[in-house]
Amino acid sequence: MQFPRDEYLAPGHRGCAGCGASIVVRQVLKVAGKDTIVTSPTGCLEVMTTPYPETAWKVPWIHVAFECGGAVASGISRAVKALKRKRGKFKDKKINVIAIGGDGGTADIGFQSLSGAMERGEDILYIMYDNEAYMNTGIQRSSSTPLFASTTTSPAGKVSKGEDKPKKDMAMIMAAHGVPYVATACISYPEDFMRKVKKALSIEGPKFIHVLQPCTTGWGYPPDKTIEMGRLAVETGVFPLYEIEYGEFRITYKPAKRKPVKEYIRMQKRYRHLTDEDIERIQKYIDEKCKLLGL
Repeated sequence: MQFPRDEYLAPGHRGCAGCGASIVVRQVLKVAGKDTIVTSPTGCLEVMTTPYPETAWKVPWIHVAFECGGAVASGISRAVKALKRKRGKFKDKKINVIAIGGDGGTADIGFQSLSGAMERGEDILYIMYDNEAYMNTGIQRSSSTPLFASTTTSPAGKVSKGEDKPKKDMAMIMAAHGVPYVATACISYPEDFMRKVKKALSIEGPKFIHVLQPCTTGWGYPPDKTIEMGRLAVETGVFPLYEIEYGEFRITYKPAKRKPVKEYIRMQKRYRHLTDEDIERIQKYIDEKCKLLGL
């Protein structure tokens, strides 16, 4: 795949070294191009790219409250359609409306408005950048935090192994809404991710992409290992890559041989409290999930 050279997220933003969220935006906007309007609920992405009075965005962008991502994207999409219909503006131009929200603003606080937008059939693409906790406010657990991960609100200790519930499966929940296109992706596989963005933008109606973006601060690994961390998540089966297009499920990347989950876990401080027996329990959970998906 030939990557466009255009950049619509300016350098010099305040993301952490090794930040995966900025990589998400760069890859998305390279595909979407300048004729794009983006809305972002509160989160790492909003804080690091738009400290008043500065902005790193080179496309129209609006910050909204945690709970409003789906609703505001819906309003923007309808406003664009109204302008085309009533005033003839942008009549022959494709304008992409994209919401980019973290797991807190998507799977938790923003879930209601997102579900409503999907159910109504709004013509938007919603991208959930998933760093598996509320990283912006102090690394608190979210419903996307994986089993046994230690956060400030699910701390590992004498009476706790960390997070005590499996990760919420947002892609399958969105698929249950019957939307035309749902996919999972990872920043460490840019060709796969960018193809999915391109496909999603070509489809009329609601689309959802769940993209994993490792977080050096919250996960506890060296900043230069972000891409490697994402690859390990996919290669171990922790985060499978697939798409569901008009109800048809398809694996888009299948490791030749899945690596042991232990390789992924032992690189992260959030799992440093786990014993080999704990990791084996996670391994069995991942094996069952992969078997169900045919991976």
